[in-house]
Amino acid sequence: MKNFILSIFLLVTINFYGQMDHSEYIEGPFEKPQDITETCLMCHEGVDTDIMKTRHWNWQGQEFADQNGNKMKIGKQNIINNFCVATSSNWPRCTSCHIGYGWEDNSFDFNDGNSIDCLICHDKTGTYKKTPTGAGMPDPKVDLVKVAQNVGKPTNQNCGVCHFNGGGGTGVKHGDLDGSMFNPSAELDVHMGKLGFTCVSCHAGENHQILGASHGSMAMGENHISCADCHKKEPHKKKLLNDHLASVACETCHIPTFAREEPTKTWWDWSTAGQDKKGEKDKYGMSTYNKKKGDFEWDKNVVPEYRWYNGSADYYMFGDKLDPNQVVALNSLSGDKSDEKAKITPFKVMRGKQIYDSKNNYLIVPKLFGKGGFWKTFDWNAAAELGMASIDLPYSGEYGFIETEMYWPINHMVAPAKDALRCTECHTRSESKRLDWEKLGYDGDPMSKGGRFK
Repeated sequence: MKNFILSIFLLVTINFYGQMDHSEYIEGPFEKPQDITETCLMCHEGVDTDIMKTRHWNWQGQEFADQNGNKMKIGKQNIINNFCVATSSNWPRCTSCHIGYGWEDNSFDFNDGNSIDCLICHDKTGTYKKTPTGAGMPDPKVDLVKVAQNVGKPTNQNCGVCHFNGGGGTGVKHGDLDGSMFNPSAELDVHMGKLGFTCVSCHAGENHQILGASHGSMAMGENHISCADCHKKEPHKKKLLNDHLASVACETCHIPTFAREEPTKTWWDWSTAGQDKKGEKDKYGMSTYNKKKGDFEWDKNVVPEYRWYNGSADYYMFGDKLDPNQVVALNSLSGDKSDEKAKITPFKVMRGKQIYDSKNNYLIVPKLFGKGGFWKTFDWNAAAELGMASIDLPYSGEYGFIETEMYWPINHMVAPAKDALRCTECHTRSESKRLDWEKLGYDGDPMSKGGRFK
């Protein structure tokens, strides 16, 4: 009963003030960070059970049945991207952003609640950080007692340290999440910069189940946040604009471009990695080559690509066969103009070249980090053999490089109303520079003379 009353007191205090001085309850010293979690759970009973059911912890969504009735889970654990490719065999580097301690290999115990890292999400000192290659372990220089004594509701800093740096650096992966979003201006993001929203203003859920579309929820078509969750169904004064809401996502008009302050990576060619050539800086001051990773392209003030999207997507899975003469879609959006649930939605489309098994015709998961990894040996054969062994798929010994593409939703960097798209930016007598009407299923602009539905 004492622990229960103390828990209620702490939760209420944190809810009102955002931060709670825990110096009375956290003394230390601690032999290892897991001991801090064990101490936290003495008051916050049951929180570990809740967290261990989440996508943040498991890096997978909930179980669901695919189109063939096969039960599966999808998430960072078992999908391939065209950045650093995959988590498997690269755990200590990838899992430096996991909300746990010690995910070094595939033997990690996801049922050990004491391995949950409470501090990465709740630190209020601004001093907590993980070792970049440490499998989620904190930097040895961090004063763990000080951090544990000063915790509270998550801030943009807590969320952004991982989510704004996905793919290896600011702006690499998400075109609408980068370092500029830690403290954005009102011009960059009206919700966070003008209204004072934080990440958890929209993404907080119950029992640590964070709301928002990850790959797992896109695969399931669930757990999405909608602008209409807060805004009324007819938010515009003009009926014509409100009529668009049936087929056009709010973000399409209200996020005219992304990566507006910092550039985002748009192309990654692994086929050139390992070469001893000099990398140049582009017009944004970004490196265009890295021996470990290959050639890059960056862009800024990027106009999104628009597709019909009903909230779900299919994903390329380990071992899926590919056509070596076609671009490989790492995820395929569901929906078209005949789908009542689909809307024209903005995306960053990441493109590049990555390694595949040219005999078995499927993508390779290479071992990049650690002993025997490509970043040490620059040997693709060895990296392929080690990486594929980690996912129990054979490697033929023959490899090539193939173009891939992947869709990343654009939901942040909402511009002020004055900067929203005007009608003529999509509907013009000349060919639209923003919307590809044919890709969207039309013969031409449906609002112009001669445009019609197919």
